[in-house]
Amino acid sequence: MEVGTSDSEGTKKKKAKVRKTKEDESLREITIKIRLERINTQEGVTVEALLDSSTTGLVMSLEFARKQEFRLKKINRSIYIRNIDGSFNQERPIEYIVEVNIYYQKHREKIEIDVIEEQK
Repeated sequence: MEVGTSDSEGTKKKKAKVRKTKEDESLREITIKIRLERINTQEGVTVEALLDSSTTGLVMSLEFARKQEFRLKKINRSIYIRNIDGSFNQERPIEYIVEVNIYYQKHREKIEIDVIEEQK
């Protein structure tokens, strides 16, 4: 990738080449180990969660929720997902949530997680 600069008068200066490395990519993803526990049985699973994926909430795939036997709760009004550019996502809206206890280190919190279908 080339990066160009200009001075305050708009005069273009020399372009510099910037190389992306695998280390650069890994710095953009932060994961933490958390435990998700079913409210009704207090059984659960330890997973690696992506921290700050630019979403405005917590999400879990429908496939994962079913595989782990989390109880799906139908929401009253579907939530339509917007892409980063503001347009509506072409996938199905969010129609379910799961209620779980989430554990991180010594912290425990009861939360609701939006359930999304796998993206194609």
